[in-house]
Amino acid sequence: MTKMQAGAAIAEILKREGVDTFFAYPRNAVIEAAADAGIRTVIVRQERTGLHMADALSRLSRGARMGVFGMQYGPGAESAFGGVAQAYAESVPVLVLPGGFPTRTAHLPGNFNSTAVMGHVAKHAEPLSAVAEIPNVMRRAFTHLRNGRPRPVVVELPSDVMYGQPFEGPLEYAPVVRTRYAPDAESVARAADALVAAGRPVLYAGQGIHWSEAYAELKELAELLAAPVCTSLPGKSCFDETHPLALGSGGAAMPRTVRHFLDAADVIAGLGCSFTETAFGVAMPRGKTFIQATLDPADINKSVAVQHALVGDARLALRMLIDACRDRIGADARDPSATVAEIRAVEAEWLAHWMPKLTSDATPISPYRVLWDLQHTVDVDNTIITHDAGSPRDQLMPFWKTRVPMSYIGWGKSTQLGYGLGLAMGAKLACPDKLCINVWGDAAIGFTGMDFETAVRERLPILSILLNNSAMAMELPVMPIATEKFRATDISGNYAAFAQALGGHGERITRVEDIVPAIRRGIEATMRGQPALLEFITSQETEASRYPLR
Repeated sequence: MTKMQAGAAIAEILKREGVDTFFAYPRNAVIEAAADAGIRTVIVRQERTGLHMADALSRLSRGARMGVFGMQYGPGAESAFGGVAQAYAESVPVLVLPGGFPTRTAHLPGNFNSTAVMGHVAKHAEPLSAVAEIPNVMRRAFTHLRNGRPRPVVVELPSDVMYGQPFEGPLEYAPVVRTRYAPDAESVARAADALVAAGRPVLYAGQGIHWSEAYAELKELAELLAAPVCTSLPGKSCFDETHPLALGSGGAAMPRTVRHFLDAADVIAGLGCSFTETAFGVAMPRGKTFIQATLDPADINKSVAVQHALVGDARLALRMLIDACRDRIGADARDPSATVAEIRAVEAEWLAHWMPKLTSDATPISPYRVLWDLQHTVDVDNTIITHDAGSPRDQLMPFWKTRVPMSYIGWGKSTQLGYGLGLAMGAKLACPDKLCINVWGDAAIGFTGMDFETAVRERLPILSILLNNSAMAMELPVMPIATEKFRATDISGNYAAFAQALGGHGERITRVEDIVPAIRRGIEATMRGQPALLEFITSQETEASRYPLR
């Protein structure tokens, strides 16, 4: 029999589940206990960024290293809500451990109750009702995190339980089991019939390919059917975008190949995707035959009318689908030459249209030129890059070609500004040997910029690419009067000096010829262990110039 405080019991369970990092903002009873147990504690400047870091850690490790975040009750939990909602929208498992008001006052009006409020943006939420229940509550939490659709789980820790009577052991807890399930054979057979009979099939791959690590299976199916592949924004990098059958990724902006082939398709197979309707994702065309392979049956017919549904793990579903298709067409793959030629022709025409912007020598610098030069300067295969909401996402994603899995963290179901910084820091913690980049604008840095100091303090040498056009350029077309009369869309600052003041490497770049040398100096700074922020003074690209990307 042993006695330990509640925080120590929870920390011990976290260790048994493989948790090695605890992201937090004081006060929370688990912080000291985690540190005492040898779990690295990372203290952030604001709660939302800590959740973003935990989010990236879970993504990059496919949940093997579960991201965990803790904060105080009341204001801490209130500030953290946005980060939980973002992880929920993007289907990322994060364990959230908010402190809680004492049990007797937890439901009084005016007291922020995390179980009740965050339950709407969590897969599971419950309070710790008694210290003896710690093993049962944590077992339920990790079972939800490691099985089924990945999403946040909230365990609220009331102060009277955490600081009351100690836990009296033994602490009987073993890591939870992880299970997978596959679609039924009859559904797979009907989906295979539709795919094999299709004249112009398209494979649309989502984030489920990442979570199930079904990269080889996706490639095998595409090559067997000679079917072109495009990905959702969260699915980007699950298929080599230099492969002859690759169309690229789709969001609010996309390569012309994506729109061209989806519109011309007769069968669209969504693999590991939710087909969620969003202004920041691909709008699916009408009148097509849709196949959907998803882990969550709630996704079926949610936004798209589906004729064939495969419910289960994407890797298992793809293996069954490949075998069924081979039974129908034989061992030899179909000839891809006509499809490949069409892809090359459409892409060449699209790139010819955009090359003047991508290689522009104009001043102020075109943001497209910055990102084009960035891609051709870094080692793309050893880089993990993410975007922020709005223009940085749409200017980066269509042109950045990924080759290896999880080298791009795409998102867009929710579009909270400032998300990219925490993702890049979490990525660097998960993959310290990679160059981790976040691309953001002068609006996004206003939301989470102070956590650049967290990167300095926690020795997480990321590279921040800041596109500063001194305005909320996307809003210029919709706020002309407010801008003219009150300069409502104007924002600015010297962010390179800001980065230097926080202990990082900061440069402001105004000339095209300085783009590549500055990027190289920024990379060198990260290799010395210093976070770098490169502030590029860019032209204002309005919404009207974004949508021709379609």
